[in-house]
Amino acid sequence: MPPFSDASLYTLTKRLYSAVELFLGGLLLMALGKSLPLLIADPANGWIAVGLYTCISFLVITFWPYGSLGWANRVTLLRAVLVSLMAGALAANAFVAAIWQWLALAVIALLLDGVDGWIARRTKSHTMFGARFDMELDALLILLLCAGLLRLESLGLWVLLIGGMRYLFVAAGWWVSWLSKPLFESFRRKAICVWQVVALLLALTPLTSHLMSSLLAISALLSLLYSFGFDVWWLYRQAKRT
Repeated sequence: MPPFSDASLYTLTKRLYSAVELFLGGLLLMALGKSLPLLIADPANGWIAVGLYTCISFLVITFWPYGSLGWANRVTLLRAVLVSLMAGALAANAFVAAIWQWLALAVIALLLDGVDGWIARRTKSHTMFGARFDMELDALLILLLCAGLLRLESLGLWVLLIGGMRYLFVAAGWWVSWLSKPLFESFRRKAICVWQVVALLLALTPLTSHLMSSLLAISALLSLLYSFGFDVWWLYRQAKRT
């Protein structure tokens, strides 16, 4: 077997820095799981949480060969820990008995969503990877909230469209090339994303009636349909011009 080249050894050394940080994130995941026994009430809850976090860590290692993650990505990694715990708690409906704890994790993950971007701007460490990492966690968080609402309120499978629409949009881009073109920066898109999370959180609280939960979920879906519809229309117009 040929020896490592200097470039390969340098890249491997860089990856070790982020691997250590990801390992520490895994330890935090297990510590939080131990401190929240209602959420991780069954071995299946723990295995799902660890499994999801492992998948996220593998993707980070694959697409971030630049050494330490930096503070902005570390905050995003903390969000990944919280989202993994939420995913694990969905197994066997463990989150129902600890709904306030589950929602608290979601709220913290939502609040941290603004922190990582603020740090990236303050430290001038904004990267395409960091933005994508943050965006994918947003999408996963929304999908988990939809799954929780489906189980808790039995609103119907249409609720999953709220969290699944972005994935459908990405998949459609594999077949229709102009759908995969870059979009312009949009405050409207960010505001609707925040409203989705807020509406789903409100719909999930035990204090909200079934009717109000339905209305909140419908408002999230309609606003999302409008947002995606506008973006598809804009991309189509751009494709026709070229």
